[in-house]
Amino acid sequence: MWDDAFPSFLIGLREGLEGGLIVSILVATLVRAGAKARLPQVWTGVLAAVALALSFGAVLTFTAASLSATAQEAFGGALSVVAVAFVTAMVFWMRRSARSLSGEIKEKVTGALGMGAGVLVLTSFLAVGREGLETALFLWTTARAAGESAGPMTGAGIGLVLAAGLCWGLYRRVLRINLTKFFTATGVVLIVIAAGVLGYGLRDLQEGGALPGRAAYAVDLSGGVDAGSWYSTLVQGVFNLTPTMTWLQVVAYVGYLAVVMTLFVRGVRATATARRTASAPKPQTQPEPRAETERRA
Repeated sequence: MWDDAFPSFLIGLREGLEGGLIVSILVATLVRAGAKARLPQVWTGVLAAVALALSFGAVLTFTAASLSATAQEAFGGALSVVAVAFVTAMVFWMRRSARSLSGEIKEKVTGALGMGAGVLVLTSFLAVGREGLETALFLWTTARAAGESAGPMTGAGIGLVLAAGLCWGLYRRVLRINLTKFFTATGVVLIVIAAGVLGYGLRDLQEGGALPGRAAYAVDLSGGVDAGSWYSTLVQGVFNLTPTMTWLQVVAYVGYLAVVMTLFVRGVRATATARRTASAPKPQTQPEPRAETERRA
């Protein structure tokens, strides 16, 4: 159960912290602008975004339940691939935006204050809604890969509660967290987890007949590895690696991990180099001697 909970815990913590930071910035901007009376508009947008995420999860669950076994495999596999795409985009977006997120949101809220109430509701809804939809989709695919929902939902709940506590501490200035380092570290772990989700999703598509190579195994350790052992459960729960994997799964797993991790690490290094260059003191130009200046004149 707890092995299956870790990926959900991480996504709940990270997405919860992203969404919580956005809400904190929205609230702080209104308070500092002397517009506390418009806080209900922010909470209306936030609650609407949460309701949308829950509804999306329910739609996925009921839609899958109404399909045949083969169609369920194809449907789940396709959504797993979509979830990987969303998580990958989120990881890269947050790496680039962690430092400028506060300024961007403050600018949007300041612009919304001069307009009607609906604009502020829409601003908070859109700001939080994206995080909610990504969380719902990734949790649904994680629970499906685990074969049960108790562990993933428990992990996600713990992550969200912890994220809410961290956001409260940051808002009250009780805590100080280097968000750039936090999102970089969690981004690396999420890329590894997403590689496993991609492999699992492609396997589902093969089982559903949408992709070929269903019986073309690159790895088959079923005869020597106990699928019910603690170490097998740990590896499968965290990384979605199974004793038997097709060539498509292995190639996709290794290819995704190699390409995405390389681009991510390269981007982190480039950002760090640019930051050091920007903060480095500029060399002072020495004034020319007075005699030389007069001679030129």
